[in-house]
Formats: sequence, structure tokens, C-alpha cells
Amino acid sequence: MEYFNELTASLQQAIDYNRGDKRKARSVVRELPVLQFEARDIVVLRQKYALTQKGLATVLGVSPRTVEAWEAGKNKPTGSANKLLYLIQEDATVIDRLVSDN
Repeated sequence: MEYFNELTASLQQAIDYNRGDKRKARSVVRELPVLQFEARDIVVLRQKYALTQKGLATVLGVSPRTVEAWEAGKNKPTGSANKLLYLIQEDATVIDRLVSDN
């Protein structure tokens, strides 16, 4: 019965949110681990999925020169790029979803 009550309350929150009442909405944010990808990690990841530097750049939304600089150890990926690299490392299907036309 407890699960039913929680589900009913959640559905009511969704209905209220959809009607414009944002006060009752509850959201959960899951933090991804912030890994720092090093030059060798990026090379290994790219080769694992048979991507060129240009291909990885396309997936991540950065320039090929950026990927080249990461792999040469001149720069390191930060912020969103690190999180995207982590997601790709954990689930290769992310690659297709990031480059799809949908």
C-alpha cells in the first residue's frame, strides 16, 4: 500500500507540474564521477571504438585540433568533455546517440 501511495503522490506531482505548478515538482540529480582523462586514456578510448581524431571530435562537439592537443598532452579535457568521455567509456551506444540526426 505504501508503494501505491507514493506512486499516486508522484503522479499528482507530475499532473501539477504539467499544469504549470512547478513548486510541487521534485527532481533528483545524479552526479557523474569527475574523471580526469589523460592523453593515453583518450588514445585508448578512441582506438577502442575505431574512431579517428576527427571522428571523436565530432562525437564530442570539439575541433579535431582539440583532440590532437589532448592526445599530445598539451591540453586536458575539462567539464563537459570529461563527462562525455566518461559516458562513452561506460556505454558505447552513447556515440551513436551523440552523432545521430534525430
